[in-house]
Amino acid sequence: MKKYLGYLTVGLFSATFAVVGMKYITPDSEGSIVTSAGGDKNNGAFSFVDYKGNYSFSAPDFVDASQKTVNAVVSINNFSTQKQNQRSNDPFEYFFGFPQQERDPDRPTGQGSGVIISEDGYIVTNNHVIKGSDKIEVVLNNQKSYTAELIGTDPNTDIALIKIEEKGLPFIKFVDSDAINVGDWVLAVGNPFGLNSTVTAGIVSAKGRSIDILRRNANNPIESFIQTDAAINPGNSGGALVNPNGDLVGINTAISSPTGSYSGYGFAVPSNLVKKVVEDIKKYGLVQRGYLGIEGMDLNDEYVVKQYNREKGENLKSQQGILVQNVTDKGGAQDAGIRKGDIITEIDGQKVTSFGKLSFAIGSKYPGDKVPVKVLRDGKEKEYVVTLRDQKGNTSTRSISDLTITEKLGANFEPLTDRQKVSFGIDYGVMVKSLEQSSKLASIGIGDSFIILKINEKEVSSQADIEKILKNHKGRVSVSYVDPYGRIYTRGFTLD
Repeated sequence: MKKYLGYLTVGLFSATFAVVGMKYITPDSEGSIVTSAGGDKNNGAFSFVDYKGNYSFSAPDFVDASQKTVNAVVSINNFSTQKQNQRSNDPFEYFFGFPQQERDPDRPTGQGSGVIISEDGYIVTNNHVIKGSDKIEVVLNNQKSYTAELIGTDPNTDIALIKIEEKGLPFIKFVDSDAINVGDWVLAVGNPFGLNSTVTAGIVSAKGRSIDILRRNANNPIESFIQTDAAINPGNSGGALVNPNGDLVGINTAISSPTGSYSGYGFAVPSNLVKKVVEDIKKYGLVQRGYLGIEGMDLNDEYVVKQYNREKGENLKSQQGILVQNVTDKGGAQDAGIRKGDIITEIDGQKVTSFGKLSFAIGSKYPGDKVPVKVLRDGKEKEYVVTLRDQKGNTSTRSISDLTITEKLGANFEPLTDRQKVSFGIDYGVMVKSLEQSSKLASIGIGDSFIILKINEKEVSSQADIEKILKNHKGRVSVSYVDPYGRIYTRGFTLD
């Protein structure tokens, strides 16, 4: 009996000790135990959380946002009569649809999505979705179709504005994309693989992302994409990226994928930039964009900095900022006092963390705007106020009617030499020079050193001939030209 009584006493003592001890080391029902790597929760290099399953999570409701947006996102069909002799290596090809050897005029040559942004039929989409089109068809979610008018394009942001004749349409409102945070929920709404009104969900994975995809089709590309892991596939291009309220965060534009299909990385043009572009196109017929007047190198890219140091024998360090490698004569930066070798660290109150950040900050401004710029010069910080100019040096806005014919075409032209006439077996034509990648002529396959033979079926032998033919012309323009291999093409575009 004494033996069992001893066991009972020991057991009661152990239980009492355990209860008292747990009172001091066990958290209440709302907390977690935090301990250090050395077992002492008050000391140590690392801390750990003992997860007890008491975290709460409320999944967002996407039903209202989906119902608000699917009827305001349209399908776009691009019809083109231009023939493609070989497969293109355009980086947007997986969105735009693979070109056909022989094109059926009754079938679209490319498909994508668009977003209705006003009740009277204005629609924003990607430039690459409608590029080279002879006819743009818009199909609403209720399957009603319209022929759209092209209002204008901006290859530098890959944004286009089109319009259909209709009233009372559902539309999506813009939201301030600068206020969007990494980790916020977003929905991608579009028509991937021809599947009408598809909604996928994800989060904002990054902001201000540059993937160097617009340079092929633009002279001064602005890339400051919102990155998302919401599933985006061929056909989503031009569609909406919206927040859980159904407001427009961005226009889905590209994916990064080894297969051309979804692999977790999608990119959208931020709504703030989209809004500025479409408002300019609607008001002026073209985008009003200020330029700083510099050529620069992104010092955030360590590989680029090392390569630069090897080539130039310099000893620059990787850091946040843009190295000014050249300043434009009589440009805004030069006039303000910025010099070659300066490092731009801040613009308009924003830290310059990448070249994309710089181009986005400047690209959303207008000619004539005054912008504060901070630079490092010889290790000392200086601040200048730069008056932005357009590419022609103007500090005021210009409408499309103010442009010369050569500015509208995006090139200069030189008469053929006698030797060139003999070489190509022709006695008329003009040589294309200084062609802009985002120009009307480039959009139909013309490049530098191509020869234009006819405009609207009329022979041309000088730049003056072209200006005379197109002086008061609006609408479709037919161009016959010769490539450097002697092949002759006839293609067209619309001149505003």
